[in-house]
Amino acid sequence: MREAVVLDPTVVGVILAMAVVTYATKAGGLWLVGRVDRSNRVEAGLDALPGAVAVAFVAPVLADGGVPEWSAAAATVVVAKRTGNLLASLTVGVAVVLAVRTLV
Repeated sequence: MREAVVLDPTVVGVILAMAVVTYATKAGGLWLVGRVDRSNRVEAGLDALPGAVAVAFVAPVLADGGVPEWSAAAATVVVAKRTGNLLASLTVGVAVVLAVRTLV
């Protein structure tokens, strides 16, 4: 017989509070950006933000990575430049890292 799972009310409350804070942060940011006059400089910064976030995720992996990670990064960049298709470049990157890890 399996035991019933009991949810601790404190844990549930903390999770719900984190969800509310996350939503409030996103909604507040969107509200604030809609109320502020954006200069060309601010627009350029906002346009560059997704790339900066991607680099923040990829850079540590490449810093600690070996041949599979660097090969996948190179293949991803080549496919992204040639096709401009994000899904295709990510698919190729994942396939290359898996293939090189299998072979090396």
